[in-house]
Amino acid sequence: MMHLRIDFRQPRLLAAFAIIAVVLADRLSAWFFGVESSLIGAGANSANPLDVGLLAVWAIGHCDGMDGPVVTLAKKALDSGNVNLVLPWVQEKDEAEIKRAFEHAMAVRKLDSKAKDLADRFFFETLVRVHRAGEGAPFTGIKPAGRDLGLAVPAADKALVDGSIDNVVTLLSDAVREGLHHRFHAAFERRKFDANDVKAGREYVEAYVPYVHYVEQLWDNAKGTAHGDAPAHGTHHH
Repeated sequence: MMHLRIDFRQPRLLAAFAIIAVVLADRLSAWFFGVESSLIGAGANSANPLDVGLLAVWAIGHCDGMDGPVVTLAKKALDSGNVNLVLPWVQEKDEAEIKRAFEHAMAVRKLDSKAKDLADRFFFETLVRVHRAGEGAPFTGIKPAGRDLGLAVPAADKALVDGSIDNVVTLLSDAVREGLHHRFHAAFERRKFDANDVKAGREYVEAYVPYVHYVEQLWDNAKGTAHGDAPAHGTHHH
């Protein structure tokens, strides 16, 4: 019988096994919890990996998407060998973890094309997970590119490219106006009811509570007091 000997003192082998362990853990957790695996195939590389004119190449997406700003920068960082491109997206206390993951990925991706794909995906997952943890948000896997993100998120990203917030203001104003009118009229039409008609009273409460909560949430967001809105990195949500 042949015995395969593996020298675990080799850094590349250690890095490779570390990445494989993460991938296996990802697959098992996805199966156990019934969620989508986070290891989605990587997209095409940028023609200029050193280009840090990021607003033009964010590819409009959320931070946990394959076409979002975090993974887009991760691709550039790996292609250029410059981990600093992604460090702004994690808190200072998490820099060491990201640098270690980056070094492992850089070592393993040199072995062959399959190792490169595996190493890249490992780094994408680690970076997005740490970024979201810094936001206080759960990590539910890297989402595929091309998701329907609605109107608001693409508009917010495009505003940064265009240098104008006017379209976002219009979009949000229209949506808020519609939301307010709908909730207001639902409550207003039910506000007068016989005190002995408990069913009608409950119908009013069921309309009143969403209306007031909607107004309260809008106010908190506008004043910057809502959860997840703070000037320092690490508390905003995507």
